[in-house]
Parts: sequence; C-alpha cells; structure tokens
Amino acid sequence: MTDLPIFQVAAFTDQNFGGNPAAVVPLEEWLDETMMQKIAAENNLSETAFFVPLGPGEWHIRWFTPAVEVPLCGHATLASAAVIRSKLGHRDWPIRLQSASGPLVIDVDSDKFVLDLPANRGNPAELPEGLEVALGATALESYIAANDIYMIVLRDEASVVALRPDFSKMATMTKHGVIVTAPGDKVDFVSRFFAPAIGIAEDPVTGAAHCVLTPYWSKRLNKGTLDARQVSSRAGVLECEDHGDRVKLRGSAVFFLSGNITIP
Repeated sequence: MTDLPIFQVAAFTDQNFGGNPAAVVPLEEWLDETMMQKIAAENNLSETAFFVPLGPGEWHIRWFTPAVEVPLCGHATLASAAVIRSKLGHRDWPIRLQSASGPLVIDVDSDKFVLDLPANRGNPAELPEGLEVALGATALESYIAANDIYMIVLRDEASVVALRPDFSKMATMTKHGVIVTAPGDKVDFVSRFFAPAIGIAEDPVTGAAHCVLTPYWSKRLNKGTLDARQVSSRAGVLECEDHGDRVKLRGSAVFFLSGNITIP
C-alpha cells in the first residue's frame, strides 16, 4: 500500500467555501492513468490535478474530472501553484507547468497567483438542436471554441443567474461544456459553465472558460484588463488580461484540507 499526499484548495477566492475546490495530488512519478481517474472519481470534485517534477521550477501537470481527463483546467492549475508554494515550499517564481495544452507559466503577485494560459477564441456557430430549451434561455450570440466548448451570450446578469438547466438533456447535446455569459452589473462580465457531458453539472469557477471569455469581452468592451465574476452558488472572482494568443488570469486560493490517500 502507498500513501500519497492530497490537498483540497479553493481557487479564485479569498474566502472559505467560495471559489472552485480542486484536489491536488503531488507525485514523484506518474501513477497508472486508470488509478488517477479512480482517485478523481472518488474525490468527486470538478477536477483533481496530478503533477510530477521535471526539473528546477518545472512540473508536468494533468487534470481529471470524475469522468474523464481534460486538456486544460485553470482553477486546478491555480490550486496546484498554491500547493507548490505553500506546501512544497518553492520560492523561485515564476514556475512552468508542461501540459496537454502546452507550457503554462504561473507567477506570484503579492497574495495572488497569475496564470498565463493559451487563449481560446470562439467562432460564430449554430447551437445543437434543443440546447437552448435545455438551458432555458435564448442566445443573443453563440460561438464554439476549441475542445468543443460552446459560448452563449445573454442580455444581462440576471438572465445568467436565473438559469436552471436540464443537465440530463444537456449531457446528450455536447461533448464538453457550455459557457453562458452576459455583461455584469458591478463587473465587466459574468458567466456560468455547465459540462454534464464530462461529469460536471455546473463548475463553480472555470479558468478554461475564461480563456474563451476574455478575448470576446476584451474585443467587445475594448478593454485589455477586465474584472469577471462567475455567478455560480459558490461564486468566484477573476482579473483577466487579453494578450493576443495568451490570457492572464489572476486570483487567490484558500486551503481547505490536507491529508493522505492510501492506494494499492
């Protein structure tokens, strides 16, 4: 039997029980992929991150939902950076994480982490038949981005908050997830993210979704730096910067638990 450290960290929040909780499992070498998927399913959080060291200031990172491995997860990347800083004691920043989405650079700015992620620009697209009915909303604009992520634009923040989707129907209509967004009342834009097809009914705060949202709202509002809020029940806040083919997301992290898991 082997004991592995595990941490649960809420990302994109500075308060307990806010933001998006991710599990983080630091490794010295990779586990079998099936075992990592089982651990993620057992954790039953939106994502569990695993990483192994590659060299000074560099790690390889992977992310698993309870159902599948995903190519990018922003909040679990932020959570992993918090573990590397606070639990592994790494002091030389920025760091580099190698991933299925290419190299990711994470820096520290006072009490916040700054994630440098690939932008994911959406293209205008027709929505799958029945998706608007399953969401309970009519899109003003609709787009599709890489990794089969749809983005739907609504009129105002209240329309996004009021959504009560039919997740069982949505799960049969998309391969990945759906972002719903609108102008914010007190921030530049708000959003929610639904991905029942990959085992996440609603993700509380989604870094990967903001790789799609940031280029769109930067162009629409003619602003390079934007304040965003994901209006899930837990809620989270992000500072977003558009850098062309890259997006920078800034946010805080809060530790919830630390422990060990035992595997065969």
